[in-house]
Amino acid sequence: MSESNANNPIRKVLGLGYWVQGFRCFPWMAVNFFLKDGLNVDPSTLQLLQNSANLPMVAKPLYGILSDAVYISGQHRIPYIAIGALLQAVSWIPIATMSPSSISVFTISIYLLLSNLGASIAEVANDAIVAEAGKQPTSSKNSRASSSGELQAFVWVASSAGGILGNLLGGIGIDRFSPQEMFLFFGLLLLLQFLLTIIVRERSLNLPQSSTSAGIKKQLSQLFVVLKRPEIVYSITWFAASYSIIPALTGTMFFYQTEHLKIESSVLGISKVIGQAALLLWGVIYNRHLKSIPSRKLISSIQVLMAVFMISDMLFVKGVYREMGVPDFVYVVLFSGLSEVLLFFKILPFSVLIAQLCPPGCEGSLMAFVMSAIALAFIVSGCLGVALASYVGVTANEFSGLPNGLIIQAVCTVLPLSCSWCIPDDVKAKGRDKDSKKQQ
Repeated sequence: MSESNANNPIRKVLGLGYWVQGFRCFPWMAVNFFLKDGLNVDPSTLQLLQNSANLPMVAKPLYGILSDAVYISGQHRIPYIAIGALLQAVSWIPIATMSPSSISVFTISIYLLLSNLGASIAEVANDAIVAEAGKQPTSSKNSRASSSGELQAFVWVASSAGGILGNLLGGIGIDRFSPQEMFLFFGLLLLLQFLLTIIVRERSLNLPQSSTSAGIKKQLSQLFVVLKRPEIVYSITWFAASYSIIPALTGTMFFYQTEHLKIESSVLGISKVIGQAALLLWGVIYNRHLKSIPSRKLISSIQVLMAVFMISDMLFVKGVYREMGVPDFVYVVLFSGLSEVLLFFKILPFSVLIAQLCPPGCEGSLMAFVMSAIALAFIVSGCLGVALASYVGVTANEFSGLPNGLIIQAVCTVLPLSCSWCIPDDVKAKGRDKDSKKQQ
């Protein structure tokens, strides 16, 4: 009973934080249409803007080190969540209140960068709380690992639930409200999160207290020591490479569906809802049935499934399903959203593995480093996607080369499987972690 009561404040803070994190797809759907229809950007520019806005995510290790080492009013997690929410609010609200004629691609890019800066700071603090809570001592080491996995699954479900509602409302709202009205709504929601967060005292979360108050320099040194562990550095390197090597074609597919196929925004919203629902279901299934499967095997299987869906997208673009009697909008609803979120399936088992490997006192900086490596990989993937689209001759009005691009994308997806040995088995990872603790 006492353990359940202790977990309630954590779940409230994390539930809200990760739900808002998932709900960010609501304004970003409006951003896509605003850039395409309001500012008349082409597919390559849209994709470059989408990926360049993620640059603040690359600096996540810095935010992690700050949250680990720098306390604000005796707290080192809650204040950073509040700061992140406030930064996001002061980026979306100005975009919403500016005159449309005064908004340029450069202006909106700056505000999107500020928004993602706030989001990355909040995400780092939330991820650190999850990692720290997994370090709480329990009656057995197995139960501790189980508790960590359950909390990971809980926040995964919270984020997915936010994504489901965000995509559903976004798909419906884009036809009924202007993008700026949607930006204003999300900005006000962030202000509400800020107000609810600042009234929480971190001691109510019962997080483990650090035995030392390490400075930034010492915390950075500790991170470097942790990253020298082969099981950690090899895993992170492979995981980031498994994303960066895949040329993303999200901007191209968005234009293909909306401009060439004339798919309505509500259909795209429903498609993304199905994708987010799949993420939510994945969190539940993983927590109940898949935690015992070695991470290497599970992640590799997801990588193969991603390639299969890319081949399916190629058949869709070539009109194979249409000839079989399946309307384009049916495929978009049932498979396009799922195809977009499949690459995120790997993050849950991988984050659980890293949380098990992470030593006490370095949770924020290590988890932040992992997320920044993934963010950088997405940026590289997006740039490769722009290059691939140019190579196969895809433009805003010409999509004949898109099937070839999707085939190349699928081939690049299976290439990392040849080095999947970089991910340790969970049992071995735990054993190494215990040996390291004994040496300390």
